[in-house]
Amino acid sequence: MSAVPLGTEVSSGPVGEHVDFDLHGIVGIRVLEPRPGDIATVTRQLGPLQAPLHRPPDITVRFVDELAVPGPITYAGWPDCAADDEGFYLLRGKEGVAARTLLPLDGIGSLCEIVVERSAGPVPHLLAVVNMTALARGVLPLHASAFTYRGTGVLATGWAKGGKTETLLAFAARGAHYVGDEWVYLTPDGGMHGVPEPIRLWYWHVAQLPELRAELTPLTRTRLRALPPVARSSAALGSVLPGLPASVLRRMAPVVRRQAYVQVPPVRLFGEDAVVLHGRLDHVLLVVSTDHTGVHVEPVEAAAVAARMQASLEDERAPFLQLYRQFRYLFPGRRSPVVEEAGAIERRLLEQRLAGLPAHRISHPYPVDIDSLVDPIEAALGSVPRPPGDATGPQS
Repeated sequence: MSAVPLGTEVSSGPVGEHVDFDLHGIVGIRVLEPRPGDIATVTRQLGPLQAPLHRPPDITVRFVDELAVPGPITYAGWPDCAADDEGFYLLRGKEGVAARTLLPLDGIGSLCEIVVERSAGPVPHLLAVVNMTALARGVLPLHASAFTYRGTGVLATGWAKGGKTETLLAFAARGAHYVGDEWVYLTPDGGMHGVPEPIRLWYWHVAQLPELRAELTPLTRTRLRALPPVARSSAALGSVLPGLPASVLRRMAPVVRRQAYVQVPPVRLFGEDAVVLHGRLDHVLLVVSTDHTGVHVEPVEAAAVAARMQASLEDERAPFLQLYRQFRYLFPGRRSPVVEEAGAIERRLLEQRLAGLPAHRISHPYPVDIDSLVDPIEAALGSVPRPPGDATGPQS
């Protein structure tokens, strides 16, 4: 077990020496001396992937009540992060709450030991650290949804709000098996692997899912129904009122609109038997939202999808890279090779993983009628020979 950094005060009441999370044999995460709430925090971030590691962990996390900094600190991007002679500290947690996290960015790709105050909420940048570690192992994390439909493993990818989750929801209603949503991990053997983290469904998703809507509490249904009109009213008033009230209303509108969602675990949404988490990558869909009416499908080269997703991955990584630049400013002699080479690694892995696969571009209006996606995409999937065998077999 790793030594506690100087100044760290460890809380009493652990549930055991450690609890492990295993991302399909790709990345191992060990939570040291956790309380039950600590395990719940990591589970919300990674999904229910608890499993004993039979190898050294790639990432360790220790939660503490207070993380004391032993010496004077130098800021970079005050008041967000700083460093003393040895450690790099984030000073903000969820929603800007004052909370410290010791995050040694130069350990990513070998062993990254994170110490975080419980008041921070979710472990800051944990998924970014997991994804960088996967890259160092030759596995490509891709912003995508994935499912298996009638023996074909389908990867739906694209920019945010492009329709990835909507495609997954559409085909799950027709019997597809859930592999993953948000992040899908592509391995050298042609496999795709998902994380069973909760799926974010916006108010207009829920409006098209009557069975789910019926299961929600009355308070949640009211919130989802009321927030979008409130946001529209705030924006409208902000455009006509003068001065400070108008400015406040204009800023409030997008904040209110961003609350109009619900988080639903995949098992609850699709059923336990339909959540398989593993599949074979057979077909690629590039889903994009446009000002068209209707759903349009056209074949594209997989290389073109790879080039587009390179830009998408760079955008996803941007907040983390800002943090890394602050780290390099404070510690110019320390670096993480995988972070600095991430773009080149992603480019190479995208070309390798998608090479030769049938691919289609799916364009649609946004928001989209979920059911309208099925027939055009099903026709595209049927336009190429179906691969032999089943794509849903478990992999380690």
